[in-house]
Amino acid sequence: QVKVEESGGGSVQAGGSMGLSCTVSGLPLDDYAMGWFRQPPGKEREGVSCISWRGGETFYSDSVKGRFTISRDRAKNTVYLQMNSLKPEDTGFYYCAVVPRYDACSASGTGPLGQGKQVTVSS
Repeated sequence: QVKVEESGGGSVQAGGSMGLSCTVSGLPLDDYAMGWFRQPPGKEREGVSCISWRGGETFYSDSVKGRFTISRDRAKNTVYLQMNSLKPEDTGFYYCAVVPRYDACSASGTGPLGQGKQVTVSS
């Protein structure tokens, strides 16, 4: 059984930093990618960043490019999202998911999904 579990999240003031991590078990990831997605209040879920598991190629949405960094530890089956220079519009529920390719970082194309973590950025 595939299990996706996020940790981290919480509240921070604008301009601050926060990290998220996500561990996957029950699925060999070499032929997949992992991604972070978020759902702002009252909005649709959107792709934030994805990374190919084998080669480490990355994708970032325009809204987070230059501020967020995705990385992975293949030995630990864990993917990370370091979020810097956070803005109130980054507030939302953040999910980790398996995706078919790093450049297919769409909320409509996710595989197994975690429960999510709330990230709140106050102004």
